[in-house]
Amino acid sequence: MKWNKYRLATTTEAVDLISYTLAEMGIEGIEIEDKVPLSEEDKKRMFIDLLPDLEEDDGKAYVSFYIEPEKDHDSTLEEVLAAVRELADFVDIGEATIEKSQTEDIDWMNNWKKYWKPFKVDEHIIIKPTWETVEDVPEDTLVVELDPGTAFGTGTHHTTRLCITQLKKYMQSGQTILDVGCGSGILSIIALLLGAKEATATDVDIHAVEAAMENACVNHIESDVYTVLTGDVISDADFRHQVGEHKFDMVLANIFAEIIIPLSGVVKEMMKPGALFITSGIIDEREEDVRKALSENGFEIMEVTHSGGWVSFTAKA
Repeated sequence: MKWNKYRLATTTEAVDLISYTLAEMGIEGIEIEDKVPLSEEDKKRMFIDLLPDLEEDDGKAYVSFYIEPEKDHDSTLEEVLAAVRELADFVDIGEATIEKSQTEDIDWMNNWKKYWKPFKVDEHIIIKPTWETVEDVPEDTLVVELDPGTAFGTGTHHTTRLCITQLKKYMQSGQTILDVGCGSGILSIIALLLGAKEATATDVDIHAVEAAMENACVNHIESDVYTVLTGDVISDADFRHQVGEHKFDMVLANIFAEIIIPLSGVVKEMMKPGALFITSGIIDEREEDVRKALSENGFEIMEVTHSGGWVSFTAKA
């Protein structure tokens, strides 16, 4: 069976935002090409010792994706280009042109798996794809099994690492956690494995909810401590009240600034007094916008951390 493959020319600076945008649009099977060298830290996290010689990074990158055959490709491509061009207000998107080709590969949905290997989040957490094995794991190291499916959240991204770092720093054993925009469920699952009493995860994407439930299962997390729900806590007040019936000690949100800003206006309804709100997914250019929103909604900003052009806020209600 032939699949249409679309290759978007852009910049390395814009790759993360474009990839996230495509995922939010329901476009799956994203492939990234660039010449950005791995750092020594990246090599250690990914268990890589030697790499082939690469060409010098020229700032150019390509994001390839596939569109399901039954969809209207022309209108979908128009939507993609429109969404990418909107990002130009925040980042250099480069050419932003798309070329089309065809592939015989009928398993493009799973091809990315051969490139995703076990890696270290830090010295004490390893994230392992469910189809891989890790040997000689130290006793003090937590191994998290993960299959993101088509949901966002493999743990390799700067934003996810920022959230995990802050989660480990501030969470206390026995606390309750809310994970908004949970994607693969990685944050709330790690919270439970680190000693959280209960966690609730929400996402507007049913595929993310399914992935989170499956990942909880493979990590031996019981359903009585982990609840995963489909819905929008920002626009749907009834759903927000349902989720926040029992207030939470900590809320995690690794999503765009465009979502964190309105979320900061309603999230307190689901938080205990003094609870923590840990956010990421914020590009450097939107740091002050998020800071302003948090402050205007009565949050005390406790810490701001940065990594790879991304920002995380830890704030107290």
